[in-house]
Amino acid sequence: MANSASGDSVVDRVVRLIEAFPEGATSLQLTELADRSGLPLSSAHRLVRQLSGHGLLELGAGGNVRLGLRLWELVNRNSPTLALRQAALPFMEDIQQVLNQNVNLAVLEGWEALFVERLSRRGSVANRARIAGRMPVHISSAGLALMAHQSRELQAEYLEQFQDPEGKVTSDVVRHLLAEAAQLGYAQLAGVVDPDTWGIAVPVMNGKRRAVAALGVVVPLAEMRLQALVPALQTAARGIGRQLRD
Repeated sequence: MANSASGDSVVDRVVRLIEAFPEGATSLQLTELADRSGLPLSSAHRLVRQLSGHGLLELGAGGNVRLGLRLWELVNRNSPTLALRQAALPFMEDIQQVLNQNVNLAVLEGWEALFVERLSRRGSVANRARIAGRMPVHISSAGLALMAHQSRELQAEYLEQFQDPEGKVTSDVVRHLLAEAAQLGYAQLAGVVDPDTWGIAVPVMNGKRRAVAALGVVVPLAEMRLQALVPALQTAARGIGRQLRD
């Protein structure tokens, strides 16, 4: 596959173009897209036109570039999380009906929790988790629930490489949080991302007793009902696990 003068392959440049779209952005000007991807404007323009021909990007008037519906279609049709989301949604809807608050579903991707589904209602508390958004393991109850139920080898590798960009959390603190989550069977973080909210998450386990997902809620700190929330989440997580194994 042909490389550019800088040594990047075509695939490298295509990935850089697509990744250049920031979260929540529906479109970018071609010049901004080239700048964000680090590609020469001529190369960006050529690749955008080629990708537009396949429906993966859309090039509009005035150099306006959007992610194409074909890209969305392919990702959703063949996503490895499709079965997980289908299994989880009925249980998530039941929990939301009871709580009237945010319910989310996440998987572990590297050292981050990647959110693959979220349900919320008008009037619910702030929730920083977004579908296809990521949060570091140590500031996410979902991330802690996921990591606490991985192999000892993976946990050791994570803790060895752990660094808090803000310098507020040490690996010893995270080690304690993971041990607590493993012992209790759920993870909780109060006021970490938002001072007025409490995040609680439980693991969705596979047949090998490893967490394949985390089911979580974000509720007002003042209305925390841990004794009622955790059993409901754990029951739902077991139901999702059974659906995935059937």
